[in-house]
Order: sequence, then structure tokens, then C-alpha cells
Amino acid sequence: MEEIKVSPDYNWFRSTVPLKRIIVDDDDSKVWSLYDAGPKSIRCPIIFLPPVSGTAEVFFHQVLALTGWGYRVISVSSLLANPRSPCPTLDSSSILFQLQYPVYWDLTEFCDGFRKLLDHLQLDKVHLFGASLGGFLAQKFAECTHKSPRVHSLILCNSFSDTSIFNQTWTANRCFYRFWLMPAFLLKKIVLGNFARGPMDPKMADAIDFMVDRLETLNQGELASRLTLNCQNSYVEPHKIKDVAVTIIDVFDQSALSLEAKEEMYKLYPNARRAHLKTGGNFPYLCRSAEVNLYIQIHLRQFHGTRYAAINPAMVSAEELEVQESHLSCNQDSDDSQ
Repeated sequence: MEEIKVSPDYNWFRSTVPLKRIIVDDDDSKVWSLYDAGPKSIRCPIIFLPPVSGTAEVFFHQVLALTGWGYRVISVSSLLANPRSPCPTLDSSSILFQLQYPVYWDLTEFCDGFRKLLDHLQLDKVHLFGASLGGFLAQKFAECTHKSPRVHSLILCNSFSDTSIFNQTWTANRCFYRFWLMPAFLLKKIVLGNFARGPMDPKMADAIDFMVDRLETLNQGELASRLTLNCQNSYVEPHKIKDVAVTIIDVFDQSALSLEAKEEMYKLYPNARRAHLKTGGNFPYLCRSAEVNLYIQIHLRQFHGTRYAAINPAMVSAEELEVQESHLSCNQDSDDSQ
């Protein structure tokens, strides 16, 4: 089944989003590829970071919906784009940044490269949506830049805060230092081992098929580096990002994330908003996109009317802005009284 790959929405996304490439590291082989759509005037967009098996395209539902509502979006992946792909432009009213990042083998290296990219794009602060490994990288980037904050808020989907949860697997114990030596087919087999099997609803099956298709586009270096980052001994230090607004999105059905890992996230962010999906598996942003998009919109709405809004002000009603300004004023008075 390839329902997503041949769907009108996906084909519209592929045919209307222009491609750019940016080099920000001293190493010219490290190329960031990006697609853009959404309001150009927005200086605090939402950025999407994919899981190990994903590319920037896995968030196409979010890109289409959010830019349609007036948001500026950036979606990040490690897949280098096909230079022969068509690059038609969108109308001048919107711009979406959909990024593809180079191969990084170390968390510090990734954070440094991502910071340089934000500098190049002249983005002081951003909102980050991360799925699985993408969520962990989002948290580490927020932690890495806590002295000069670059992350205003986090949306963490089926994510984790400590890579030790993978220490019980044969992958982590035997292969952590050998990923770079493994052939691509074996790396793909490791990743596919975490995909759900057995009976499931058609949308979840289509999502898995699409992710398998995306996985096939990743080369050996991209997969090896992602698995290395995923299993590198590291954890999030919550006291460094305690002022960052967080929403946690997770599912109640089967996913690669254990119940213990989910509970650890709740403990780490006791004040976070929680968005639970009854079903959705590993990829709810594909098979439950309407619900995920709603939770993203609810999360971003708290910043409407501020300098950190990710939406075109013209798309926000005067009544909503008035309510938001009143809410902000009450919060400021509360802070002053303390």
C-alpha cells in the first residue's frame, strides 16, 4: 500500500515547495537542504525534527495545515534532496522552511551546526516540534543554548529524555560504536525492528508503509549517524530548560517508546501540557494528523500577540488578541507581585 505517496495532499506538497541548500559549517560536504513556505515576516517559526527513520517530508500534513492557517514552519531532516527534483515556487504570501541537515555523529556537533543555521536564517528564537530522536535533539539543543536561549517552546511527540532506555537492547550494547561500520541494509533492519506489526487500521498501515519508503531513501552515513545519536550516552538536564513551555504528545496504543520512558518525561516536565491520542502508533503526525495539528495549534496559540508568535498577525482575530493581551497582562502582574 502506498496511499500516502500517491495522495493529492502529498503530491501538492511535493509540487509546490521550492528547494534551497545552505552550508554553515567549515566542512563544505555538510549541506543543509531546506524547503520554504509561510509568512516571511515571522521571526519565531516552528521547526520540525523527524525520528531516526524520517525525512522532512514526513511532516507534510503539518506543513500544509499550519501554513494554511498563517504559520511559518521549518521541517528538518538529514536526507540530502535530489538535485533533479522540480522546484516551483509558492505564492508570495507564504514561506515554509523545511530543512534537511547534514550527517552529525555527536550531539554537541549537531547543536553547533543547528545554531549556525538559525544564525544564517536570522532567527533568534524558535519553537521546536520533535518526534522520537527529533524530540531528544530538540531538548538537547534547548539545553545547550540555555545561557543564550534559542528555543522558546517545545512540542515533544513520542519522545524521550534519556538514551539509557536503549541500553537494554542488543543494538546499544553491541553496536553503539560500530554503527559507522555497518552496511545500510543492516542499519535499516535495526530501525524496522521497532515498527509495529500485526493487524492495525488502514491509516496506521499506510503511515508505516510511507515511513518504510522514506527509510529507503536514507544512505548508510545518515542512518549510522542517527542511530549513534540515538544511543549515545546522554540525558536531558531539566533545570537548564525549566523556563521553556512544553507540550507532550503521546499515544496510548503500541509504540517504540516504553511506558517507563513516558512516565520519565512526565516527571521531567511536571508543568507540561499533555496531549494524549488513543491511537496513532509511532507516527501519529501521519495517521492522526488532524488531531496532532490541533494540539500544535493549541500550543502555539499561547504566544499569539507576542514577539514569539509563529503566525501572521493578520490571521489572528482582534478578539483573540485582546484576550491574549489580557492574559499576558495578568501573568505580568502576578510575576511583579512575587
